[in-house]
Amino acid sequence: MGENGMEYLIIDESKCEKDGICVRECPTSIIQLRREDGYPEITGEGICLLCGHCVAVCPHGALSHERILAEDCPAIREELVITEEQAVQFLRTRRSIRHFQDRPVEKEKIQRLIEVARYAPSGANRQLVEWLVLSDKTHLRCIAGLTVDWIRMVIRDPQVVAARPYLPALVSAWEADHDSVLRSTPVLVVASAPKEAINGLIDLTLALAYLELLAPIKGLGTCWAGVLQGALLASSSVRTAVGIPEGYPHFYAMMLGYPEVRFYRLPERKPPKITFM
Repeated sequence: MGENGMEYLIIDESKCEKDGICVRECPTSIIQLRREDGYPEITGEGICLLCGHCVAVCPHGALSHERILAEDCPAIREELVITEEQAVQFLRTRRSIRHFQDRPVEKEKIQRLIEVARYAPSGANRQLVEWLVLSDKTHLRCIAGLTVDWIRMVIRDPQVVAARPYLPALVSAWEADHDSVLRSTPVLVVASAPKEAINGLIDLTLALAYLELLAPIKGLGTCWAGVLQGALLASSSVRTAVGIPEGYPHFYAMMLGYPEVRFYRLPERKPPKITFM
């Protein structure tokens, strides 16, 4: 350990060019070049975020870290870098899936999605997002029913109905044995973060976005559970049913499953409103 409990950098002096790239890229400016020999070291009173910038940015492969070893950080493979055209199509093919096959999702696929989602950015690299995976049909049906009970209560207020006119239709659909809350999803993935995560909602939203972008590659589709979110925010019984622990004020749920249909075109969206200052 270095001074103030900070980890030392590991420098391969045969490769290091002493160019200071790692110094410039350190988010907390705690890396400096040693005056006596010009090699980088962690110094000062700052805190290492364990972000790995210093390891990732060294073009010579000369730098490692006691907690982020270079051999554990794969090199970026140029043959896997996609073109802008490929990236745009990939992003535009994301669809909200509201009709799922009556088919379970393999645990291995869910595990893989969450493992990739952990690479999403988080405030100060705290990485405090946690995950719940619910797949029992009876339990999911219960959660949907509790959500409908909450909707029945809130639509007694005409102002609520005026603001969200689709809510009475959700109740009618439920009473006709159609789950328009969770869409009969086979899996509900819930991301949450504790109160000490200052940017908790942003952190978990980014993680869920990573998850849903990878899902189609695994043959899966997703839909953000916005109706359920309203119930989660307002009803302690719904939060208990979902399993969100006390002290976790940040949360959001996403439906996950195999889509019933395939999409073939890329619908247009409104042009962006942009103000350049």
